[in-house]
Amino acid sequence: MLKYIGKRVLGMVVTMWVIITLTFILMHAVPGSPLNTEQTTNAAVQANMEEHFGLNDPLYVRYFDYLVSLAQFDFGPSIKQSPTTVNELISRGFPVSLELGIVALVVAIVSGITLGILAALRRNGVIDYGMMSFAVIGISVPNFILATLLIYQVAGQWRLLPVGTWASWKHMILPALALGTTPMAIIARLTRSSMVEVLTQDYIRTAKAKGISPFKIVVKHALRNALLPVVTILGTLVASILTGSFVIEKIFAIPGMGRYFVESINSRDYPVIMGTTIFYSGILMIMLLIVDIMYGILDPRIKLHKKEE
Repeated sequence: MLKYIGKRVLGMVVTMWVIITLTFILMHAVPGSPLNTEQTTNAAVQANMEEHFGLNDPLYVRYFDYLVSLAQFDFGPSIKQSPTTVNELISRGFPVSLELGIVALVVAIVSGITLGILAALRRNGVIDYGMMSFAVIGISVPNFILATLLIYQVAGQWRLLPVGTWASWKHMILPALALGTTPMAIIARLTRSSMVEVLTQDYIRTAKAKGISPFKIVVKHALRNALLPVVTILGTLVASILTGSFVIEKIFAIPGMGRYFVESINSRDYPVIMGTTIFYSGILMIMLLIVDIMYGILDPRIKLHKKEE
């Protein structure tokens, strides 16, 4: 397992280097400069600012200097929000985005697994058809449309929950629902199909014949194997929640990383774009590694296969 983790970490470093290089090249390939604004019409002022931020250096020099800064975990200063650094923006916005992501992920996992188990236990019944229809709707409706509907109906018409900012737990409910509904629907469908297959296995019939209670059969015997497909896609779901939070944070006016990322693209704030892209890429790769380790814990056969190799 340690050897496998070491190989994965090495692969993550190479992948991160590729992401940094491609993002850097594509970002600087766009014509124009982030300093070409009404505030920098004076040529001397613009030249001084380009000198300050190193924008007049050759591209390879800027690339090498940026790699040196990254080695020191320094993402550099923000061009549009100077003298604020990208590290400060991340430390300010990421806790909010992390809180939203965790709440949305918990909602998706707990609700999705519960719905999938209930649908499998009541297969081909009203509950099964109803929950799977809800899952299809959840997969089909984009999160930004669902967010708009929630704001209009729940907050606007019914006035049940507040929207905008991030002041209390009540402000978390609507964005978490908008962000977690699609992953919840995917988990529910996977859990249902996997649970239906597991419940037909011989060891489940043996457990029933021994008189074990249905609750223990589901929780102790069936659920562990049924969750393997769910664990497999957790990395993809985390990615969808991370990228989807950009739009959701903008719609609900949440002061998280999504707001800084969208604003940096509109203003072409190179360091913020690079910093947020690299930061989220690192988180995603770490989550994928954790998912692979969890998969090996849930399925011991994977460990044995690795040892034999």
